[in-house]
Amino acid sequence: MNFSFYIAKRYAVTFSKNKAINIITAIASLGIIASTMALFIFLSVFSGLREFTLNFANVSDPDLQIETTLGKTFTVNTEQDKSLKNNTHIKSYSKVIEERVYFVYDNKEIVAHIKGVDPNYNQITDFKNHLYVGEWFESDSENVVVGADISRKLGLGLMDYNNALEAYVPKSGKGDIENPEEAFNKMLLFPLGIYSVNEELDGKYVFCSIDLARQFLGLRNDEVSTIEIKLNRNSNENEVREDLKSIFGDKIRIKNRAQLNESLYKMLQSENLFIYLFSTLVVILTLFCLAGSIVMIIIDKKENLKTLYNIGLTQTSIRSIFFMQGIIITMFGLFIGLAMANVIILLQQHYSFIMITPTMPYPVLFEWENMVIVIMTIIVLGIISSWIASGTVNQKLLQK
Repeated sequence: MNFSFYIAKRYAVTFSKNKAINIITAIASLGIIASTMALFIFLSVFSGLREFTLNFANVSDPDLQIETTLGKTFTVNTEQDKSLKNNTHIKSYSKVIEERVYFVYDNKEIVAHIKGVDPNYNQITDFKNHLYVGEWFESDSENVVVGADISRKLGLGLMDYNNALEAYVPKSGKGDIENPEEAFNKMLLFPLGIYSVNEELDGKYVFCSIDLARQFLGLRNDEVSTIEIKLNRNSNENEVREDLKSIFGDKIRIKNRAQLNESLYKMLQSENLFIYLFSTLVVILTLFCLAGSIVMIIIDKKENLKTLYNIGLTQTSIRSIFFMQGIIITMFGLFIGLAMANVIILLQQHYSFIMITPTMPYPVLFEWENMVIVIMTIIVLGIISSWIASGTVNQKLLQK
């Protein structure tokens, strides 16, 4: 095996007398370097885009959210409230009331969600830090914070107490409606701030205090739509789920960020798989070039191989020479390709050579997981192509 490795190393680092073989081997080596770079850079770029996308979702989504499996709201009694406060895994939690509402302002109308939150809400999410004008409301006021898209569509201004934002929601109850005006609860709201996160969220929420939302929707003080929870660092999610089940019973559903954005996470996973498979296809084509160059080297070294065979080297040992040569070339290309890819990623992270907009660099993220994926992919495919190429050494070739 050591002799086979020695010969393989000599074949890998020395030039052949046949210039065509040298050119093909060089192209195969450059192909491995380029495909390794491409695979790692593509995965790193996608990791950056994924983190960039999820950062927007993390603005609005808590670590865990409790919702009812029966109806729209559920009650939280004093004992349950105390249990949440005393739970060592929970850093903070916020009670939330949410409902779709019909808004009217200056003869313009829109349907959006009113979201009543308590003072703890800004410890759970990052909405307050995304106000680009105005300020957050006080808990005992009729002021609201609206999304930038809602503000634009309705033409809303801030602190305009002469023109209120009108909100309408159907009244609960049974029986026939004689007067249409009595079928809706109405509330006058006054925008105090405007937030901007992304297009979807900017057109979805109007935030107000939870007491104002309960009054508007006709709910009791112990009723909530959801409870949003921020966990302490290194908390065990499964343990928290068990604790919450023991507090509220089986009539609740607990969702983490991935479950709250299930379609988004599935889309990102599908895109990641597509990028990996597409890049791997390029790697496969490149390594077939490597296999072709090894086959040509075998043909070129045919007389040398006969000599080795005649002095006692077995067919398996001779195959090992070219198998190891393929692995050496693969590892060389892998090392150089990864080194160059890491340099490109670090330069982009620190100097932002490629920009999406004049103020936003193209996001890239170095992850060890991507490094492992690239290394395993290149090595496995390199082994397969080298094994296929070395298999062309047979008795017929050695005995001609």
